[in-house]
Amino acid sequence: MMSVPQGRSLTPEGGLHGSAVRADAADLDTLSQVIADAFHDLAPSRWLIADPAARREIFPRYFRLYVEHAMANGAVLTTADRAAAALWIHVGEGTGGQPADYGTRLATATGPWTGRFLAFDAALARHHPAGIPHHHLAILAVRPDKQSQGTGTTLLRSYHQILDQDARAPAYLEAADLRTRKIYLRHGYTDHGPPIQLPDGPLMYPMWRESRPRP
Repeated sequence: MMSVPQGRSLTPEGGLHGSAVRADAADLDTLSQVIADAFHDLAPSRWLIADPAARREIFPRYFRLYVEHAMANGAVLTTADRAAAALWIHVGEGTGGQPADYGTRLATATGPWTGRFLAFDAALARHHPAGIPHHHLAILAVRPDKQSQGTGTTLLRSYHQILDQDARAPAYLEAADLRTRKIYLRHGYTDHGPPIQLPDGPLMYPMWRESRPRP
């Protein structure tokens, strides 16, 4: 466990708020598919795999790596109907790295597109803040038929209350486009340096949120 100022643990032991629940291993396949469906048409997704049929086949396997990693190194929040997922990973000294055997598992999951995924990882890694313990919102996804109903906001606010009241730690994320950047701005995030330029591809937007402890 990383060190945190004021003796606060970054393990989110506080109670969840609203309709958020903690996911477990039984949810791996369901939530991997939810993320794959939610992210299918995003510009970074199209950059990773141009062929939509291949994207539908590969994405569930790919995102399963991250759901597993977040369960082991942070927290995965979902809803009672498993229609959304928020993947939070603790990042600090000795924590928050890539999943075990990531290179081998990535190649198995993504096949001929592995080079794109490695380039994607490298671009994000160059912008990731170093030297400051924080919680990384690696993924926030809502099943397409449940979008625009406040589900993502519920998961986001639930974890923010843990960060503000229990962990007292900042948060970091990469917004996939300007639309989602505007959403995160409304939730207290600010731009964290210049946009991330995927090689010959779209921009992503690194963002940071300081914790807001209440008396």
